[in-house]
Amino acid sequence: MSYTGPEFDPPQQRRFRRAPLAVGLAALVPGALLGWVLYEGVGKPGGSGAGQAGAAAPKSAAAAPSDDAKVASASPSAARPLQGKVVVIDPGHNPGNFQHTSEINQKVNIGTNWKECDTTGTSTNAGYSEARFTLDVAHRLRTLLERQGATVKLTHDGDRPAWGPCVTKRAEIGNAAHADAAISIHADGAPEGDRGFHVILPASVHSGAADTRPILASSSTLGERVESDFAKVTGSAPSNYVGNGTGLDVRKDLGGLNLSTVPKVFIECGNMRDSKDAALLTSGAWRQKAAQGIAAGISGFLTS
Repeated sequence: MSYTGPEFDPPQQRRFRRAPLAVGLAALVPGALLGWVLYEGVGKPGGSGAGQAGAAAPKSAAAAPSDDAKVASASPSAARPLQGKVVVIDPGHNPGNFQHTSEINQKVNIGTNWKECDTTGTSTNAGYSEARFTLDVAHRLRTLLERQGATVKLTHDGDRPAWGPCVTKRAEIGNAAHADAAISIHADGAPEGDRGFHVILPASVHSGAADTRPILASSSTLGERVESDFAKVTGSAPSNYVGNGTGLDVRKDLGGLNLSTVPKVFIECGNMRDSKDAALLTSGAWRQKAAQGIAAGISGFLTS
């Protein structure tokens, strides 16, 4: 969007009136008349010389940009820093997986071994599912990133059969989009008392169709940015049961990471089986903070 700055009207020209001189005086002292005209029009305070000096002042004032002018001169990229960037969001699991156990149990090759196509995910003790949580956070995150100009793609969003996609397909979607960053959103199902979040980074894998070596450094940087900003925005502490307090973990058994050719990480936003974490995960206000923290990490990664 372009803005038009304030316009300034040019300063009005001053007019000076002079009383007519006697003809006799003009005839007798023409030199004096010329001197008087020059003094009155140029040298005398308030004459046309002063008028010209006064006209310069508004120009000087106009040279100082107003707030509107500052907005107008701002680069569009400052307001949309992720313009031209592609982000793929992978909401973990699918709300319909519970009704399609045979489909999600089929085995797929993740490079290091064969694994189930997908799983149902976990839930809080009250029945709030991980799949519902991840899709909600994904929607909030998409909105935040699109406001910054990013092109955002989801691996599933009600536009496919009510299960999956398989973990192999989730990786393929990010690869096909040539994503500048990809993130898979999850929540954990550990025992009561295990609290906090952690970000999962890809391990060095070179087996079968999996080769994470080209994305190790970039994925690590992405994960570190997400971990830092997620903690800052949500106020949540890093996991007390994974990552030794760093909020970071490295794994080679996740097909979504093993098969990715673009920078990608997973985030476990909290433990759904812990009552204190569950209170956060089921709060819409907290989920908004979670999305904001993830968005800040991704944005920082893409603009650094």
